[in-house]
Amino acid sequence: MQIEAGALLKNILYPSDLRKLKESDLEQVCKELRQFIIDVVSVNGGHFAASLGVVELTVALHYALNTPYDQVVFDVGHQAYGHKILTGRRDKFHTNRIFGGISGFPRRSESEYDAFGVGHSSTSISAALGMAVASAYKGETDRQHVAVIGDGAMTGGMAFEALNHAGIEKSNLLVILNDNCMSIDLMWGHSKSI
Repeated sequence: MQIEAGALLKNILYPSDLRKLKESDLEQVCKELRQFIIDVVSVNGGHFAASLGVVELTVALHYALNTPYDQVVFDVGHQAYGHKILTGRRDKFHTNRIFGGISGFPRRSESEYDAFGVGHSSTSISAALGMAVASAYKGETDRQHVAVIGDGAMTGGMAFEALNHAGIEKSNLLVILNDNCMSIDLMWGHSKSI
């Protein structure tokens, strides 16, 4: 079932369209993107909360960066629904996770905006660091590399190994920690006092 996009979102096929908007329009874009995800996922299923939690971040990254030249790696692919919608797959998003449809995760063969094929977890920092090192070797000093990692994925040893390596590299890497207080620790029944 095809879902109607909001007034601003329906005119955004790619991040280049998003970047034509005024900064003051971005809040409305975020509202429309969040509603679009809710409308589609409530009918077709899929990972819900992870993508809703990064709507503003996803819009900001695609607005500020020159994607796909600048590379964004989403750790745990279910954060990437908004990314998929803003990168040419809005009209196919209703096929997300359906046989023959688009992948539920970033997939390099699906879009040039998917810098790294990812499912689960803790790989974004090492992948983005590898891209940053390769860009430095090629002399692409203007190219940005961003890893978006959640607090649950930060519990993986590979993430800490990558941070250790990144600490000695002189590469252009930005690591964004999406701390939503939903890491594995909280899933096992520990909680904070509010």
